[in-house]
Amino acid sequence: MSVPLLSTPELVLFIITLIGLGLIVSNRLRADLAALLVLIALGVTRVLTPQEALSGFSNSAVVTIVGLFVITAALEQTGVVAWLASRLAALSGQDEGRMVAVFMAAGVILSLVVNNIAAGAVLLPAAVRIAHQNRVPPSKLLIPLSFGTLLGGMATLFTTANIILSGNLVAQGQRGLTMGDFLRSGGPLVVTGMIYMLLVGRRLLPARESVGSTAVSTVDLRSIYRLDERLWEVWVPEGADVVGKTLAESAIGTHTGTTVLAIWRSHEARLNPAPDDRLLAGDILLLLGQEANVRQLASIGLQIGRNGVSDLNRNVPIELAEVVIGPRAPVIGQTLRQLQFRTRFGLTAVALWRDGRSYRTNVGDFPLETGDALLMTGSATRVRQLAAEPGFIVLDTPHVAPSPGRKAFWAALITAVVLLIAAVGWVATSEAMLAGAAALVLAGCISMDDAYRAIEWRVVVLIAGLLPIGTALVSTGLGARLGSILTESLAAYGPLALIAGLFLATVLVTQLVGGQVAALIIGPIAVSAAMSAGTNPQAVAVAVAMGCSVAFLTPIAHPVNVLMMGPGNYRFGDFFRVGFGQTVVCFITLLLTMPLVWQL
Repeated sequence: MSVPLLSTPELVLFIITLIGLGLIVSNRLRADLAALLVLIALGVTRVLTPQEALSGFSNSAVVTIVGLFVITAALEQTGVVAWLASRLAALSGQDEGRMVAVFMAAGVILSLVVNNIAAGAVLLPAAVRIAHQNRVPPSKLLIPLSFGTLLGGMATLFTTANIILSGNLVAQGQRGLTMGDFLRSGGPLVVTGMIYMLLVGRRLLPARESVGSTAVSTVDLRSIYRLDERLWEVWVPEGADVVGKTLAESAIGTHTGTTVLAIWRSHEARLNPAPDDRLLAGDILLLLGQEANVRQLASIGLQIGRNGVSDLNRNVPIELAEVVIGPRAPVIGQTLRQLQFRTRFGLTAVALWRDGRSYRTNVGDFPLETGDALLMTGSATRVRQLAAEPGFIVLDTPHVAPSPGRKAFWAALITAVVLLIAAVGWVATSEAMLAGAAALVLAGCISMDDAYRAIEWRVVVLIAGLLPIGTALVSTGLGARLGSILTESLAAYGPLALIAGLFLATVLVTQLVGGQVAALIIGPIAVSAAMSAGTNPQAVAVAVAMGCSVAFLTPIAHPVNVLMMGPGNYRFGDFFRVGFGQTVVCFITLLLTMPLVWQL
């Protein structure tokens, strides 16, 4: 098979796309910034007209996704999602297999109507709480929960990659996809995926406690967190430099990198002292830090240990909470010190868990990332206040069943009407979503300010920036050329071979750059290949869209996997060990289902 040389526009498009993907995969630049650079490059090189280069921001797929963000946020704020999650979690029982089935099914059900990340985030605290109550390691539940949300995303139109593939079809003059297309094709994958997890996958899951899981019923920090070498008592004698100064003025933490967890004074303990608390002679400070740093305090007149004894010889009366940083947290990229976290929330971070490792020194200086698990000390009241802050997921909090009110009723009703209208095709999906978002604002279910905050602008810019690649693939003819190559390579063996090859290619790309980028790059080529081969383009588009949700092999393939890493104490290889079989089952089910559903 001879491949003719690329034309100049095709070559330029190929180079720009390759560089853009390279920047995204290598993490040299933020994905949304790399997408903007791709957009600019396509316009500057005249591969696209300025109007075509900017068309992604007005694309119906982007409008649909924006509306979906607002609808999801309204369902969360009014308590609809939490109420549904609570009812589903109540079915879990005490048997481990039943818990796996319930939380996996809960992830599937919620992800049919809200995005996967929201579904995972709202179910995560319930899964950890129920695991603790029944003495089951959270690691036995959280990967099934994550995979459940991903499987549910295959059976609904309202997943980002699925919306993008539907837009690819429309852009090339084909019928867009409907809810029914995904229910018919993705439903069997949901069923077989759950069966695999219950029979095989759950036996491959590690049995590990999360960072804070054993802190539910005990306050012995030394044995739980192996902090013997990090926990110190420091006595403030008469004449010490810090006597009469506030904690902030003493600069104990700033100069030595230690954290003052408590002050004992007259047989009373003041936990999480504020920066303006004054130190008095005779105070005993409970410090968290490395020995070398703590020893430096002797230079300002402090004495390590009480009565000259440096061993901490009793349990520490401090309450603990585990907090996970959510994917859309506004604090991402900032440190706890920059946030003045201790002053604002009255909680102290004693450890940070990231990528399977615990950090216990200078925790306040780490820029926060999605999925970070923080161990906090503080009162239950303060912990509950933190749980109400956007982006902080507090695990194992006391369960209070939400009571949906009038706003919840209107949010559920409006969402149901929007989904019905979009499913039957009375109006375009983008118009239905935007109208639903506006109706939710008018009904008082969400404010305009909260609606703007709910939109993940990074995702919007990423998609709008990379969508012009699809336009360029069509206008330059490169998409048709690549489609012809695929047709000659795979379609000769039948339409199922073409679908299988595109599905596997999509799964591979998804593990590296995520399903959104995979849909934007492979989608236009897949539709062109289907049209060139005379294969049903809707069937091919659905297969590729579902491949974008097969993010089972690596934690970085989807944010919902990252969210489970810390609370489940997972390692990178855990996802591959469990997810490989899940991927194979999905692939086999796809090959068996597609000929029946689409008459291939």
